[in-house]
Amino acid sequence: MTIAPPDLSVFQTLESEVRSYCRGWPTVFDRARGSRLYDEDGHVFLDFFAGAGSLNYGHNNPVLKRALLDHLERDGVTQGLDMATTAKRTFLETFQNLVLRPRDLPYKVMFPGPTGTNAVEAALKLARKVKGRESVVSFTNAFHGMSLGSLAVTGNAFKRAGAGVPLVHAVPLPYDSYLDRVDRIDRVDRVDRVDRVDPIGHLDDHVGSGFDEVPEFLWFERMLADRGSGLDTPAAVIVETVQGEGGVNVARPEWLRALAALCERRDMLLIVDDIQMGCGRTGAFFSFEEAGIVPDIVTVSKSISGYGLPMSLTLFKPELDVWEPGEHNGTFRGNNPAFVTSAAALDTYWADDQTEKQTLARGQQVEQALLALVDEHRDAVHRGRGLVWGVEFTDRARASAVCRRAFQLGLLLETSGPEDEVVKLLPALTITPDELDEGLRVLARAVRETA
Repeated sequence: MTIAPPDLSVFQTLESEVRSYCRGWPTVFDRARGSRLYDEDGHVFLDFFAGAGSLNYGHNNPVLKRALLDHLERDGVTQGLDMATTAKRTFLETFQNLVLRPRDLPYKVMFPGPTGTNAVEAALKLARKVKGRESVVSFTNAFHGMSLGSLAVTGNAFKRAGAGVPLVHAVPLPYDSYLDRVDRIDRVDRVDRVDRVDPIGHLDDHVGSGFDEVPEFLWFERMLADRGSGLDTPAAVIVETVQGEGGVNVARPEWLRALAALCERRDMLLIVDDIQMGCGRTGAFFSFEEAGIVPDIVTVSKSISGYGLPMSLTLFKPELDVWEPGEHNGTFRGNNPAFVTSAAALDTYWADDQTEKQTLARGQQVEQALLALVDEHRDAVHRGRGLVWGVEFTDRARASAVCRRAFQLGLLLETSGPEDEVVKLLPALTITPDELDEGLRVLARAVRETA
């Protein structure tokens, strides 16, 4: 695809230097439908980005769009703060009936504000209020948001440096397989093809890393038990089951179960950040379902509105609902159009298990293509779950080059990881098998042409 240089002068002149995605995709997008975006010159792009996971059901999903238009055309409430509205009631009832009740999850629902970091801030604040303690455990390569509390439990040094003040009251621990991953690329040329799936979540039998005892948890628990360790018991632990921004690092179910058990033994709340990996991204509605755990607190955002509209939830067990009225609020937590599209998305995609089955099938399709890719390119490893996948190369600058070439070929991909060293695949759950094959072929071509 040949793309003439677009006129970006107004963005370059008036918009802050903080802008980022537009630098990797230098064009002016005009419209979108399903898994396709179109720029103002008519060029077509296949979307393997899905609004950073906020568009799990594709762009301008027709069912959700109809529900939204109907709401607006009848002058339905758009801004409701935390007032009771018909749109909020419909969402809450639908969420209870299609998501919480079938999974036997007792959660109360809090609307903390419109973004993921709002949900995380509310979760951290609530955990500290309930337990009366300050510190929270987080993990290497975690990403939980850009406000100060969320940054304190985020691992990325570049993001943390932007805070401008000390980030305190957080205790970092190694994420699942963190120590094994240190030399994973160095091992690429010394293992068979099947072993070049990254050991996270795929090769327990091959790696033999002694996860039965989870050494980092043994160390941590010993510190908690030792009155001379200097470590105060934290209020909570916050974790992503798949670290999307951190490099598509996948925690094994048994590691998550060990973490949940540790939290229960040591009187710490378990917070699962499901902002990017929830709403079906890994298959089940919540990414922690596979592990069979029930977190104390769950943060949800991104695709919960279904349509890319700002919306977030903080879910927690009823006994944790110790808030005083108005103790935590925000003007835009009552985004009623988002309630409307969210209820429509739940009705359309979560009334049965077909979405989960389809996502897992599409995930197998991606995995087979990536197996062929890493077989051809011995300097690469891949890993993922459901419809989130990553490809990492020995040359840590390669991922950015692959994404640039993919854009030139009409495919939108982003990088992830602390050094942007991973090509991240995040297509819509509604993508067709043919579209998925098309994008995977473009990815393979981009990898070959940047070798």
